[in-house]
Amino acid sequence: MCQVGEDYGEPTPVGPPPLRPGCELKCVKCKEGLPVVVIRVGDAFCRNCFKAFYVHKFRAVLGKNRLIFPGEKVLLAWSGGPSSSSMVWQVLEGLSRDSAKRLRFVPGVVYIDEGAVCGQSPEDRAKTLSEVKLILQTVGFPWHIVALEEVFSLPPSVLRYFAQEPTGTEGAYKAAVDSFLQQQHAPAQGKEQLSEPGTQGLQTPAGPPTAAQTEAWPPTAAQTEALSRLFDSVKTLTAKEELLQTLRTHLILHVARTHGYSKVMTGDSCTRLAIKLMTSLALGRGAFLAWDTGFSDERHGDVVVVRPMRDHTLKEVAFYNRLFCVPSVFTPAIDTKAPEKASIHRLMEAFMLRLQAQFPSTVSTVYRTSEKLVKAPRDSSAGVPPGPRCLLCMCTLDIDTADSATAFGAQTSHLSQTQPPTPPAEALTAPCCSAGVGRPQGCCQGAGPCGREDPQACIIDQLCYGCRVNMKDLPSLDPLPPYILAEAQLRRQRAWVSQEIQEYLIEDSDDEAPTGES
Repeated sequence: MCQVGEDYGEPTPVGPPPLRPGCELKCVKCKEGLPVVVIRVGDAFCRNCFKAFYVHKFRAVLGKNRLIFPGEKVLLAWSGGPSSSSMVWQVLEGLSRDSAKRLRFVPGVVYIDEGAVCGQSPEDRAKTLSEVKLILQTVGFPWHIVALEEVFSLPPSVLRYFAQEPTGTEGAYKAAVDSFLQQQHAPAQGKEQLSEPGTQGLQTPAGPPTAAQTEAWPPTAAQTEALSRLFDSVKTLTAKEELLQTLRTHLILHVARTHGYSKVMTGDSCTRLAIKLMTSLALGRGAFLAWDTGFSDERHGDVVVVRPMRDHTLKEVAFYNRLFCVPSVFTPAIDTKAPEKASIHRLMEAFMLRLQAQFPSTVSTVYRTSEKLVKAPRDSSAGVPPGPRCLLCMCTLDIDTADSATAFGAQTSHLSQTQPPTPPAEALTAPCCSAGVGRPQGCCQGAGPCGREDPQACIIDQLCYGCRVNMKDLPSLDPLPPYILAEAQLRRQRAWVSQEIQEYLIEDSDDEAPTGES
């Protein structure tokens, strides 16, 4: 029998337990300070070294790519979350006079109020907006607050591609930097013209805003009801999240174009991009991974989306915000309190984070894989104009033929087989929708370019494979914002007119003599 006082094991060691790997007594960088953060096993940083490490990552990403020119207007897409808040704070510190290498672009901040689709009451939305305004006034950048309901007043031109002027080579960037520095040393008048807003925000954070502010009028009850009806009609949470992301992108793009911003910064972290890559693969967006997860996204042409936080993990962001008191605003998302298997996004996020906890190199491995993706479409060549683009995500359609073995080709074949028979020739003499029609929903109801198929097929025919899959969860097109339906109608009419006059066009032949003799 075992007795209470008997000692069968080795004697208990006297003194503190041995240190685990990564819990060294000194910082791994300066070898002097006491570590306060352990990023990885064996990487323990003191407060100052961690800040220098964090800031260097942000600056290195911008300096390596050299896409943002001096004096260029950049719109910071701020959601109030940790990553985007840290991004805004990095820009704020980079513009301060105490910064070693000051950032040279002109920033602005945009905040999209998504409370209508996230279950927030009007009182909660007003409280959130008051917190948002307080932080934006502290930062001091030009800010724009836009409600998600404004998608019902967007113009169809938001969905159009506008070609961007070539930025030039690396020599052009250096020349722009030299010109900017010379203008900075010019007389005081030139300095006032080139002064960046928010450079004094770090010194006087409680002062009044240093730049203009734009806030949209409160959305009407009809707009809020239309937005709620749109999301209530979507069957699955996966399609709701994709639709919300699409509408949010269209709003940010509209704000950027309206106020003259040529770049948009988002706060996508390394962890979030790894999850997004796996989610996009599951949603059938593998052809657009380079645009969805790369540093720059040029799908819109005149407005380029950049992701300067893509080298920071969520763990690093959380530590930095905690140590340096970066303000943020908590707002419920559309998938808040949803179970793990409620959507592909939630399932993939839980899978990646659980795998990361067991194998710490999971996120970095997936992230490094995304860096190797190339943005070259199939059979592309220089000088060829871009082909048709998806109506929603605005990516170039990698169109396959109907007999292709891909999923896109299978869907194209299915659509061609399910289309109604072609109407008589006299029914195709004019477009189905003339100018002056009140609602774009009236399109595709009669004879004309869309009279051969139902309204659902008119729009699905203009979508990529991933957006087609999501549109299956939308039973009716009536709740869609008018600008989407109007642009779909306009594209269909243009395609119909182009097909009608194709036989009358004279194409240039390479065999013709350069003198023009016949």
